[in-house]
Amino acid sequence: MALRIKNQWFQSGVPKTPRENASAMAFITWRVTQNMVKQMREAKFDIDVGPQYFAFMREVLVFLCQVVDRMAFERMPGEQRTEFTSALVVRVAEILEESEQEWLGEPAAGQESWRNQFIDQSNELAEGYAEFGHGPEGPDFGFVRYLGSRLESVLPGKDRHWVKDQVMAYEVPEALEMVKRGLDGVLSTEPRPKRRASMSGE
Repeated sequence: MALRIKNQWFQSGVPKTPRENASAMAFITWRVTQNMVKQMREAKFDIDVGPQYFAFMREVLVFLCQVVDRMAFERMPGEQRTEFTSALVVRVAEILEESEQEWLGEPAAGQESWRNQFIDQSNELAEGYAEFGHGPEGPDFGFVRYLGSRLESVLPGKDRHWVKDQVMAYEVPEALEMVKRGLDGVLSTEPRPKRRASMSGE
């Protein structure tokens, strides 16, 4: 069954701030990433709940944040895009931290918070993703392959040979479609169609 994601604001027709849009996209990005993990498991990839699960989640979340940033480049002025992307990464980090604290507890003594670890990872990998292109059709081959390469080290040996093919051929195209549809809805300022009034027999 296809993942259904709410991407419309109740108060439509009114432009939202970059931070409000980022908060909505963070939730969508989180849901899309969870769906990818679910489908990878259904495809018999071993992704156990615990550190491995969250390592996989972080890699995909960083990738999708980078994709959303490239999409925003085509739709927002520079300052708005910077504010939007920064707020997106921070909000994703907060959502991720809530889940990591529930399943993993607090980080080991002396380590950064889960939130800050994700932000640091996002900043570090942004340099790697910056080497690749993104056009009207989405991220280029190298962009997606980089994600696949990153995921190889996260999965057990039996899955490493297949993860690139699975991600590039199946998981990423579906995830990108959902993210694009989500961003279209979040940034839309068109009023939502009014619900039809229920008919009564009176």
